[in-house]
Amino acid sequence: MIFEETVVLSKVFSEVIDEVKAAFGAVGFGVLTEIDMQATLQAKTGDDIGPYVIVGACNPQLAGRALAIEPQVGVLLPCNVVVRQTGEHVTVEAMDPGLMATMSNNDDLAPIATEARALINQALGRLSATPELSA
Repeated sequence: MIFEETVVLSKVFSEVIDEVKAAFGAVGFGVLTEIDMQATLQAKTGDDIGPYVIVGACNPQLAGRALAIEPQVGVLLPCNVVVRQTGEHVTVEAMDPGLMATMSNNDDLAPIATEARALINQALGRLSATPELSA
């Protein structure tokens, strides 16, 4: 089962962060959070995992519709987008919103998840990426 949509880029990490924010913004998502996991883990545990940022993106219209149907779905919001260094490449991964409908067991969320997935794929497509093949 695939839990995320993934693209792999041959670009500079810091540039990809900016491109991710712009790409998601272009399709209606706002950035609510940005968590620098590399800095956090280095400070808290001394571990160095390499460049790794979690961008918390939210489409207010879709989130509002989902919360009106299932208030508990908020535990799955915002949509997390991971940007991480993988060798010479930068990998961008976004959670498949279909999990929202699957995990809630509420079929009324399926159309919202489908719409969110399409927007996420549009955003990822704006990154001039080569899709990564998932096993």
